[in-house]
Amino acid sequence: MFLRSLKLNNFRNYKSLNIKFGTNKTIILGKNAQGKTNLLESIYYLSTLSSYRASSDSELIFMGESSAKIRAEVERNDTSISLDVFLNPPNNKVLKINDLKKARYSDFIGSLIVVSFSINDLLLLRGTPSDRRKWIDNSISQLYPAYVERLNKYNRIKTQKNNLLKEFKGNIHLSDGQKNTLTVWNEQLAVSGSNLIHLRQKYLKEIQKRSVKKHKHISVGEEKLVLGYNSTVTGDFNSDVNETQDIQVILEYYTELLDKKQNEEIIRAQSLIGPHRDDISFFINNIDAKSYASQGQQRTVVLALKLAELDFIREIINENPVLLLDDVLAELDQARQNFLLDSIKEDIQTIITTVDISSFEPPYLEGVSIFKVENGKIIED
Repeated sequence: MFLRSLKLNNFRNYKSLNIKFGTNKTIILGKNAQGKTNLLESIYYLSTLSSYRASSDSELIFMGESSAKIRAEVERNDTSISLDVFLNPPNNKVLKINDLKKARYSDFIGSLIVVSFSINDLLLLRGTPSDRRKWIDNSISQLYPAYVERLNKYNRIKTQKNNLLKEFKGNIHLSDGQKNTLTVWNEQLAVSGSNLIHLRQKYLKEIQKRSVKKHKHISVGEEKLVLGYNSTVTGDFNSDVNETQDIQVILEYYTELLDKKQNEEIIRAQSLIGPHRDDISFFINNIDAKSYASQGQQRTVVLALKLAELDFIREIINENPVLLLDDVLAELDQARQNFLLDSIKEDIQTIITTVDISSFEPPYLEGVSIFKVENGKIIED
């Protein structure tokens, strides 16, 4: 997989951008707040149809403008495809592949697959549960595009159920009609949510296999990394030793627990269990890394996760994803920096942003394309 070109119109601080990538290694060089991260964000958006920084599409549009456009030319298995995303909030985004409109996200996602590693990712362990849920959801969506539609369906059902719970105004003594309506939403929520939990467990099992090896290598075999899934429905899942639970088994847990939680949900007027409340844990030698790991250990965990993602994607799609490294090298010590760069195979297209290239070893800079960014404008160095 290779990103050949990228065009931006009114995206973030880019009024207009047209950049072509001709080598496997590209460095985007510039001072802070000039647009380096915005450029990588646009590539990530093409891949996932979401931003790792913005909460809404309106934040992605150049100040004073009402719409933005991202266009890319991508090469996959010797076939060239064009990707277009047109943002015009509050209207739905317009998606095109080879100039043909795509109505569903799942028909678009997967055309360009990336692994993004940014400073924000280094804070994954210390972040919120929603940060970790977003990480795993975006990761799964790229490999299984239908997942994003399942996730959106789950969120729509949850919203409808929550609206119904608010109508009850805390009164747990429901009429037959109210009970029946709530039962319908609970049944749909349980089916949809069970599917998401199953796929999250399955993904973590695959990442566990690969990340534990990466982590042992970085920590010189002194530490063992274990990933866990903390479900409000099925309890804690250890991806190292537990088998992925069958969807039907999860559904039975879900249905039973919804019945037990009904009065509490009515009183609090919100859905209290489900994948929207779940979290992910990281253990180093059986110790909770989110609470007790040093900063260096936490960064080693994230580094191992990202390299595991690279390997897993390559095995699934039989080609390399595009690797985006956003100012992350400056945040790693020399040993972890060297391990990351040494782990990146020569045939992986890698786009790196940095404020200074002096930290790169001369051999790495051979055959590298370097672009300078200044105030939303870019030139090849």
